[in-house]
Amino acid sequence: MAPRAYWKGSLKLSLVSCPIALYPASTQAEKTHFHQINTQTGHRLRQQMVDEQTGRVVEKDHKGRGYELSKARYVEIEEEELDAVKLESTHTIDIDDFVPAEDIDERYLDKPYYITPNGKAGVDAFVVIRDAMKRKAKVALARVVLSNREHVIALKPLGKGLLGTTLRYPYELRDEEEYFDDIPSPRIPKDMVDLAAHILDTKASKFDPHKFKDKYEVALKALVKRKAAGKTIEVPEEKEEESNVIDLMDALKQSLGRKKPAASTAKGGKGTTAHQSRKRTAA
Repeated sequence: MAPRAYWKGSLKLSLVSCPIALYPASTQAEKTHFHQINTQTGHRLRQQMVDEQTGRVVEKDHKGRGYELSKARYVEIEEEELDAVKLESTHTIDIDDFVPAEDIDERYLDKPYYITPNGKAGVDAFVVIRDAMKRKAKVALARVVLSNREHVIALKPLGKGLLGTTLRYPYELRDEEEYFDDIPSPRIPKDMVDLAAHILDTKASKFDPHKFKDKYEVALKALVKRKAAGKTIEVPEEKEEESNVIDLMDALKQSLGRKKPAASTAKGGKGTTAHQSRKRTAA
């Protein structure tokens, strides 16, 4: 069964347009989720909205939106008033610019979406736009209205389709200087940096997300399975934290000296090469 599209509309480049469908590229469905339950009955709990001053439960008809002007002072905003600033949903992703991918600061990347042609009509136009972007190695910047808010979305070719990633606005990012200003700038000997750079070279590899293992998620699933089977869950003792007082140069040298153990050729035996075996036989 094909997944349900999150958004449908048109992709437009100048006078060229085509119908498209947008699908979330990420999901939380496979993660382990818990519900709050009554430990006496095993029944699931439901939350209620309570007035923080009176402690009384507030009925649905009396729930509203309020913006806090100052401490405990709110201005109430009606749903109809929100409609006054509601953006018109044009259902069009209108491409404004094309930029080099490296120009986009990764901190601005928000949510990824897969973009496909919606039906057979307009497939040619979709492929033309996609392939032109491939040839120029550019990322398209466009605007799209999702959930009543306009988002900037970055589009780039991905396989036979497009990957669209909504971007955060500048006001959503924190200024890094607030966090980095207090970092000291000690004078580090060049040989230390050279040694660290050499360690980086020894660990160079290609990006492979399939190597990533969510150990906590695996442990959660195992815990739930054991508990459902009636087994006792034993909490391991906390380990003492190791001292973080180290000799930096010594730690770098030790890191570089760590090598993978030789492959074993027999049970309990040390690994030997064919050349070493021939030498021993000749002796």
